[in-house]
Amino acid sequence: MNQHATGLVAILRGVTPADGVAVATAALDGGLDAVEVPLNSPDPLESVRRIRAALGPDARVGAGTVLTPDDVRRAADAGASLVVSPNTRPDVVAETVRLGLESYPGAATPTEAFAALDAGATAVKLFPASTIGVAGMRAWASVLPAGTRLVPVGGVDASTLGEWARAGADGAGLGTSLYRPGDAAADVRARAAALARAWAAPETRP
Repeated sequence: MNQHATGLVAILRGVTPADGVAVATAALDGGLDAVEVPLNSPDPLESVRRIRAALGPDARVGAGTVLTPDDVRRAADAGASLVVSPNTRPDVVAETVRLGLESYPGAATPTEAFAALDAGATAVKLFPASTIGVAGMRAWASVLPAGTRLVPVGGVDASTLGEWARAGADGAGLGTSLYRPGDAAADVRARAAALARAWAAPETRP
């Protein structure tokens, strides 16, 4: 496992600035490690600003669907410490690293995973995880450098989380299985707690 408690990231796609703080707080209170506001959400950088201000400097608050170096800079200015992308662009990774932020580029092939690592990625986001599959992740792990952090995203939910954990994933991104726009914070907290328990259950660990 990495240095974080679980490596589980709450993907708050579609969250608004009005709801962001309550939903992000609920996800972290439920046992997840980080929150990510995708940039295709309503006024996403304002959500990041408010969440950062509310949760303080030590919280892992990120921006997702980050596609360009300019997006990286705007996310950093808003207070993001974690930059997540659906693809691998070395210039995006390099700018993220230059600014001292965590870089989670998305990769769908081992070639993209190696490119992400060469550019300085903190971890590799397997996306879409439902297509790559657990067997695919195991195959990647056999050729990537030892210690590479692999984080499946896309189609990961309560029914599959244990399988990813047993296969040695270093966390997971949790989207619609955790949050849909308009969900109450209490519901998000309950789902986060259930997902964190499933991840931490002894029978799910390698």
